[in-house]
Amino acid sequence: MRRPEWLRIKLGDNSSFSELRTLVKENRLNTVCESARCPNLGECWNRGTATFMILGDVCTRSCTFCNIEVGKPPVYDLEEPERVAESVKKLNLRHAVITSVTRDDLSDGGATIFAETIRKIRQKKPGCTIEVLIPDMKGDVDDLDTILTARPDIFNHNLETVERLQKALRVQATYERSLFVLEYAKKKGFTTKTGIMLGCGEEKDEIITLMKDARAIDTDILTIGQYLPPSKQHFPIQRYYHPDEFVDLKKIGMELGFKHIEAGPLVRSSYHADAHVI
Repeated sequence: MRRPEWLRIKLGDNSSFSELRTLVKENRLNTVCESARCPNLGECWNRGTATFMILGDVCTRSCTFCNIEVGKPPVYDLEEPERVAESVKKLNLRHAVITSVTRDDLSDGGATIFAETIRKIRQKKPGCTIEVLIPDMKGDVDDLDTILTARPDIFNHNLETVERLQKALRVQATYERSLFVLEYAKKKGFTTKTGIMLGCGEEKDEIITLMKDARAIDTDILTIGQYLPPSKQHFPIQRYYHPDEFVDLKKIGMELGFKHIEAGPLVRSSYHADAHVI
């Protein structure tokens, strides 16, 4: 299908964009912006913001929608938290987003590195709010507690799609486990956030059911965006949603009680994330 006009993407090339790209390369860091081919890379980098992807750039899971490389990851870098924190300080970020590949090969799923990254940012850049976008950690509460003890400002874990399509898109994950992860963080007193993508064959009533399920565990923030397959080998897109349909879904979600919803064709989990913490 031909991509509609509202999904035409322009990459930026101004000084902020160039500075961040240079900094990422010099500090041997990964960003989900690049690895996942995010459509907002130009806009966000031009604003001097980015989502840092820790624990390498090779994932142990084979989600059919994702562009990140799948395989056996190398041993993780214990100095990575320090380098991320230095980059946050140098860029003078007011809000940092930390995510990762899924590391099922590690005994703690990488929770220790998440926590250390949060602590290092707090030390290097006091006042900077921090959001974590984590894998499901296999639902291990000890690993979740390791991250939560470091006190991120926003706890994000994506449902990605409606319940019926979970197995087709998230081969090694489950809808119930993801809801449990979000509920666990909420019961610990954290601001919780989740995201979904549209265009994979879901029905409107299924989207509304997902929103109700998220609200039933008091999820605070929701992001809704258009799925764009990274290649022909990835899960095939079923249709493009018109911007007006995103407006309609946002209205429904706000009526269900979400505190904030970011909805639009180019919206991704970290889009305008600094506004979500407010």
